[in-house]
Amino acid sequence: MAAELTVLDASRARLVRWLVEDAYPLWWSRGADRQHGGFHERLEQNGQPVTSPRRARLHPRQMFAFSLADEFGVNGMSKPAVAHALDFFLSHYVRADQLIRTCVAPDGSCVDDSVLLYDQAFALLGYASAYGVFHDLSLRQRAHTLLETLHGRLANPAGGFFEAPDRRLAATSNSHMHLLEAALAWRAIDHDERWRRLAANVVELACTKLIDARTSQIREFYTDDWHPANDETGSIVEPGHQFEWAWLLLRWCSGTEEERVAKLATSLIDGAESRGVDRTRDVAINSIWLDGRVRDVQARLWPQTERLKANCAAWALTRSPRYLNNAQRSAAAIESYLRTETAGLWRDRMNERADFVEEPAPASSLYHLVAAIAEFSATSLRPAEESALASKHS
Repeated sequence: MAAELTVLDASRARLVRWLVEDAYPLWWSRGADRQHGGFHERLEQNGQPVTSPRRARLHPRQMFAFSLADEFGVNGMSKPAVAHALDFFLSHYVRADQLIRTCVAPDGSCVDDSVLLYDQAFALLGYASAYGVFHDLSLRQRAHTLLETLHGRLANPAGGFFEAPDRRLAATSNSHMHLLEAALAWRAIDHDERWRRLAANVVELACTKLIDARTSQIREFYTDDWHPANDETGSIVEPGHQFEWAWLLLRWCSGTEEERVAKLATSLIDGAESRGVDRTRDVAINSIWLDGRVRDVQARLWPQTERLKANCAAWALTRSPRYLNNAQRSAAAIESYLRTETAGLWRDRMNERADFVEEPAPASSLYHLVAAIAEFSATSLRPAEESALASKHS
């Protein structure tokens, strides 16, 4: 065990050093658009920005990522970087009805004025991240207003929310997962009861409607009454999302000590490790079918970050050696994606031969990396006695 912790310590130190010395400086100097404001969607592997439309999720993710820069030791970066993202977001994405449009051009002109639940969830997370930096009460009010608008425009009587006001899209577990993430972020900084209620409702939805009782997996697509989608999409499972859901459910447990939820979370991790990790490459693959057959054998970067987060959280809870081992392996996988000619960038996709696809680095992955490195730093060496539920899950 001591040797494993030493290896993890070294990996953690390398990841933190990469973030502080390479990633944050590069994405603030090259990733920020100094002409139009906001952030570029992608950087070429030589560090040059790609001119392309900017999705709504981009700027809240950058707010989250840069809100932690000072905590990692990059003093003086959080406020200007978060403000840079926030100003562009408030100027160009917020519609007159306070909902968030899907996409704008680099100059801020509207490309897609439609509304997606996924983007509203990230707006809530971005507001929480910015509020944590600036303590501006107007951001708290924006978040409250947006949440009330969601309840008024998108509330689903069967539980959760519709994906769009016109109800044209299949219900997704993914957007609700990010609503839980936003609710937990707000709950940590705002004692308003609405955040606890939102988190509790999403957790209950996951436990009673989303998790397949037979396989202990969460599907991607559902009908509006939370049955599996009627076509083949109703059998799609993404291992990265199993890990991400588990991490969020374990965060919920840390404040409530709900043993039922903790058991479901560790079942999600165990299932994703057994069905969704290619042992030859030792990476979480993009997607499988509910029965375990491989659907997409490629492996993007973000599922590796979610694998690390989930296994760190499970190790903190249970002290089971398998989660420590999984965390060590997932951290090693992440490091392989970060070996680029331009320090601070990453590879986004690994193919079935373990080669990386030559393509620009998506800015939105910084959010995944920062969250994973933060979780890694916070949990890997916590004493076992700090885990109130550890003895129940060992």
